[in-house]
Amino acid sequence: MPALFPITPARLRSSVGRLVRRLGLQPGGEPDGLGEDTSLRDTVLDQRVVVFFPEPLRNAYQLEQWLGPLAALDERHGVVVLTQDSRTTAHLRRVTTLPVLCVAWTATMEALVRRGSLALALYVSHHPRNFAFLRWPELAHVHLGHGDSDKAVSASNQLKAYDRVFVAGRAGAERVLETLMWFSADRLVEVGRPALPRPAPRHRPATAPATVLYAPTWEGAQQSMSYSSVATHGVALVRSLVAAGFRVVYRPHPRTGANRADVRAADAALRDVLAGEAVRGTGSTVDAASSLEDAFAGADLLVTDVSSVAVEWLPTGRPLVVTVPAEAGAVVGPSRLLDAVPRLAAGSAAAAGELARRCLADDRERRQREALVQHYLGGADPDAALTRFLEACDAVLRERDALRAGPARAAR
Repeated sequence: MPALFPITPARLRSSVGRLVRRLGLQPGGEPDGLGEDTSLRDTVLDQRVVVFFPEPLRNAYQLEQWLGPLAALDERHGVVVLTQDSRTTAHLRRVTTLPVLCVAWTATMEALVRRGSLALALYVSHHPRNFAFLRWPELAHVHLGHGDSDKAVSASNQLKAYDRVFVAGRAGAERVLETLMWFSADRLVEVGRPALPRPAPRHRPATAPATVLYAPTWEGAQQSMSYSSVATHGVALVRSLVAAGFRVVYRPHPRTGANRADVRAADAALRDVLAGEAVRGTGSTVDAASSLEDAFAGADLLVTDVSSVAVEWLPTGRPLVVTVPAEAGAVVGPSRLLDAVPRLAAGSAAAAGELARRCLADDRERRQREALVQHYLGGADPDAALTRFLEACDAVLRERDALRAGPARAAR
């Protein structure tokens, strides 16, 4: 007797996928898609701003840095966060008072958009699932990103999908305009970095060793984004710094080792080296828990990769060393920052201690770095940046409302 509902490959994949998600076996790098759609069936949102964040839990840091500015925006217009991962949702509900909803179905998203008051959609990542939410023309769509850097992704062609792109400073605007074809400058808005707190002054006791913060980026998802120095510089770099008498704090990126076994192995080796230093009482350590602000406050010099960490260190005024990517395919375009700071190639990692000594004894690049604060970040005042961000959101909402009112009047 033929089956009433034949088991097709597509039906089998769907059933297995649901079972995997319900059992919590979904890979950490993929959104689990366990939405609250049934309970949201009749929900009407009165917020005007939605943050669409389809990322898995390991990428929650991308949104967390914006929670302060979003709370201020919430006071003006109301802000709701939509996710597509139940683990991310649970985490965000612990760290913010903003409402966080988990939505899996496109029909639910459409109902929330069309029944409620949403007018402005914000995006902080480049996740392909952003395009699921970009389909609604009644919303103004703005990309915020999660930090300015000289990485290729900061000028991704994906930016063309958004109505406006908020950048920190002139460097971000120039990078986009120099890289992308057929992209209009009037879609770029410089708002500073409202998520970046004012740097704390550094007070190191005269008898204490200088602290070097080693904060590399992760290995990236493709060759063009392979900026990480963990596997190519890490162990030799840290050993050299320790041998030179520095206290070393290793702050790995949250996604370190996500895509490559050699990076995972190098990260483990770095942790072993620093565990040995902890036993010897040198003060060197691994710190994967502190905020970037706290990590900066305790460091005299930063060694990092091509990343937003290098840019966000600039307001401290302290010396900076940026590694040279060993991956030949890593895309590094023209950069005033990279031209202004010492670079450390993989072949020279064993001389990192000597370079750090020189930078601290004779900080000859200081004035150049100070000039870059305005160029990259639009200044170092977080209050001024917050004002610019809020006013930019206000302006987009006004423009959107005026444009949407026009066709409505014409239809009547």
